[in-house]
Amino acid sequence: MYRSPNCNNVYPYTPYRPMFTRHLNAVGSSWFPPTQALLGRWRSPYPLHPSWWREQPPWHLQSYSSRHSLANLKTVAPRSGWWRQAIPGLTNGYQRGLHLSCGLMDSADREPPHKRRRSPGEGRTEQKSWHAPDRSSSRQTQSSKGSPDSRLWNGPPHPASPGKITSPRKTQRPTEIKRQWEDFSHLYKHRDQPFDFSVMSYNILAQDLLQNNAYLYKHCQSSVLDWNHRFPNILKELEQHDADILCLQEVQEDHYQKQLKPSLESLGYHCEYKRRTGRKPDGCAVSFKRDRFSLITCHPVEYFRRGVPLLDRDNVGLVLLLRPAGSSDPAHGLCVANTHLLYNPRRGDIKLTQLAMLLAEISHVSRLQDGSSCPVILCGDFNSVPWSPLYSFIRENRLEYEGMPIGKVSGQEETPRGQRLLTVPIWPQSVGVSQQCQYEHVPGRAAEVKGTALCPSERNNGEEAFAAFSNMSRASIVHSLRLTSAYSHRLKANGRPEITTCHSKTAITVDYIFYSAAQGDVGQPECSAAPEAGLQLLARLALVDERDMWTANGLPNEHNSSDHLPLLVRFRLQP
Repeated sequence: MYRSPNCNNVYPYTPYRPMFTRHLNAVGSSWFPPTQALLGRWRSPYPLHPSWWREQPPWHLQSYSSRHSLANLKTVAPRSGWWRQAIPGLTNGYQRGLHLSCGLMDSADREPPHKRRRSPGEGRTEQKSWHAPDRSSSRQTQSSKGSPDSRLWNGPPHPASPGKITSPRKTQRPTEIKRQWEDFSHLYKHRDQPFDFSVMSYNILAQDLLQNNAYLYKHCQSSVLDWNHRFPNILKELEQHDADILCLQEVQEDHYQKQLKPSLESLGYHCEYKRRTGRKPDGCAVSFKRDRFSLITCHPVEYFRRGVPLLDRDNVGLVLLLRPAGSSDPAHGLCVANTHLLYNPRRGDIKLTQLAMLLAEISHVSRLQDGSSCPVILCGDFNSVPWSPLYSFIRENRLEYEGMPIGKVSGQEETPRGQRLLTVPIWPQSVGVSQQCQYEHVPGRAAEVKGTALCPSERNNGEEAFAAFSNMSRASIVHSLRLTSAYSHRLKANGRPEITTCHSKTAITVDYIFYSAAQGDVGQPECSAAPEAGLQLLARLALVDERDMWTANGLPNEHNSSDHLPLLVRFRLQP
């Protein structure tokens, strides 16, 4: 048996202890019963700091943090580890009579390290609810404009705080995600006969995609992943919120034709659908209340281009031109677009090209005869985080991309290293879309007027704007739409990042509702002198942060049947 060279030293005058491999017998008093435990693998003569020993036990249980008090530890027998048997009756008074050297301690001034807990999905086919960590103070990736937390994480949560420990053998029923309405209607002047309406954007998670990516949902019980459980929940959400316009992504075609479309039509909706190319199982859908809007035109957008390597993916978009009920003036139209861009975080070049093609279609559809544009609502899953280059391009109308790694475009990766840079230009001329995100040399698509200012407060003259387009850098792309986000991407109460999607690998924002803000709108960008015609943001259904998301066991869960939360806003159409 190995013994410490300092085995004659006695605690507390020196931090060194002898090593034991035999039973330790302790004789207690009337308040402390006799104890016998088998101690093994105690071999290292590293010192145990007395100050730590007075507050914490000298071992490191697998399921608990070393910072938990003895009162909270009680009598738990770990499934594996150095301790083979629980020590009953352990109290704070006993720690003064147990003299052991901790083999995990490598320094007298360092706290014992945490051991990695087993991932919720390892070795089990079903995992009940569990507590996620508070990572609000963790390292965040931020741009100069305050990029939200977009880190990816693979491990399970750390233990709960002292006093709130839950045994790993017990489970707690997850709480329901609570969302509140944020009302801005009091900020606007009252007008006669306003046309107010609501819009929802929702990635409902196609069942085929769920099954093909089952590793993302190890934290879920198998029952909540079944389509027979999910569809009634999704339909219940749609009925409950009763939005006038629905923009849905990841809509599986067979489910759409057999279940979703008939259900929505029975609720008074008109439905349009575009499946992804390449015989993919899902696509995008746009539905609207027949008593609130009428359809003028519908324009599906396919991003696939045969013979163009950059556009060999099967994502799609859908653009509708609607007329509000009771209006016969074509100038009172509303352009609604819905899309789901490529996921791959390392292919920002493809994402920007897909977005440029969608913006070209929106510019074409929303253009009025007098050269102006009707208000635009752009919804979807953009697979990009707030304040990323792609997000900034939508809101700021311009992107200087020279020297930018393709993996940095969407902001999904913290360190996009070893990647090639965006080419100049990003997409070839054969795509038929200019660097101003307008159609050119395409039959049936007239080249758009390039006389819209990038920022009206700086460029409010059509000729000046055209000169700005003509003289811009070759490594720049621009668009003529004035769009802002209906959400602020940080919670008003605590400043934490809002979350729209959450599963075993990530919890970030990738879903958005962009819109043409009218003059005086609360979401209007500072540099934008918006026109009087446009949309006013009346209210929005607030999102939650990551901590609140995991109190409900992440997504999907018993009440929320997608790995995304729906976005829901109310607008007023300002003529």
